[in-house]
Amino acid sequence: MELALTGDVIDARTALDWGLVNRVVPDDQLDTAVEDLMARATRGSRASKAWGKQTMYAQLDRPERDAYSTAVEVMAAASQLDGAREGMAAFLEKRPAAWSD
Repeated sequence: MELALTGDVIDARTALDWGLVNRVVPDDQLDTAVEDLMARATRGSRASKAWGKQTMYAQLDRPERDAYSTAVEVMAAASQLDGAREGMAAFLEKRPAAWSD
C-alpha cells in the first residue's frame, strides 16, 4: 500500500525484505540466475506443471483442510499421468527422464 500511495522507488534489498521478490542478485549474475531459475522451472512434465499451477491457484481462497484435500486428490490423480510414471521410472532407474509432452 505504501508503494501505491507514495509512488516511492525502493531498492532491491527493500523489495526482498518486504517479500516482493524471491531473490536479489548482483547485476553481473542476473543472466546466470535467470537461466538457473528457468532450468528449474521448466524441468519435468508440462502437463503436471499446468495441473499443479491450476490447483495451487484453486487452493488460495479455500480453508486449509479443503485445500489439503484438493491437493491430495490432484497428486494422486497426477501420479497416474504418463509423465509421472516416466519420472518415477527414471528416478528408480537412476537415469534422466525422457519427457514426451
